[in-house]
Amino acid sequence: VQLQASGGGLVQAGGSLRLSCAASGRTFSSASMGWFRQAPGKEREFVAAISMRSGSAFYADSVEGRFTISRDNAKNTVYLQMNSLEPEDTAVYYCGASFKGYSDHDVGYDYWGQGTQVTVSS
Repeated sequence: VQLQASGGGLVQAGGSLRLSCAASGRTFSSASMGWFRQAPGKEREFVAAISMRSGSAFYADSVEGRFTISRDNAKNTVYLQMNSLEPEDTAVYYCGASFKGYSDHDVGYDYWGQGTQVTVSS
């Protein structure tokens, strides 16, 4: 599976961005998909995930109510709509694919995209 993340950029606090992660290779609809982020000097942390089986979405407390994860199986793409962005959201965002089911830990993911930079200015 190859994952290609895109959509990052520079935005002012309070603004919005939509990240996309396009998948190719193994059947996308069989994978649970997740977004993680890593800020400079920090460990990679869970942001959001969407279950393959139930279609249910899961969020980190820090983004609940501001971010929305969704998927389009026809386009083999998962999205992360980010609203009300804060400077603390600045990080490199990574998408991951898991064929073992939903997980909020990065070790639960089998494949990763290359990351896309999100910078939120105050």
